[in-house]
Amino acid sequence: MLEMRPDCERCGADLPAEAPGAFICSFERTFCAECADALDDLCPSCGGELVDRPTRAKRHHAAGPPSTERRFKA
Repeated sequence: MLEMRPDCERCGADLPAEAPGAFICSFERTFCAECADALDDLCPSCGGELVDRPTRAKRHHAAGPPSTERRFKA
């Protein structure tokens, strides 16, 4: 199950698990659409491709809660 990180690691934008617009690499590093575009869809940490992260319906949050740990470092 994906961790579903709650924020963009580059700018700190909120990325709710149930909303589209998040991009991830194979290590689940997470970026907003604007930052993914600025990075040419390549993860700055691993060099892997950034792809659309699937959404998780709110009804599944109790059984599979998204992460609450924010990764953005100002």
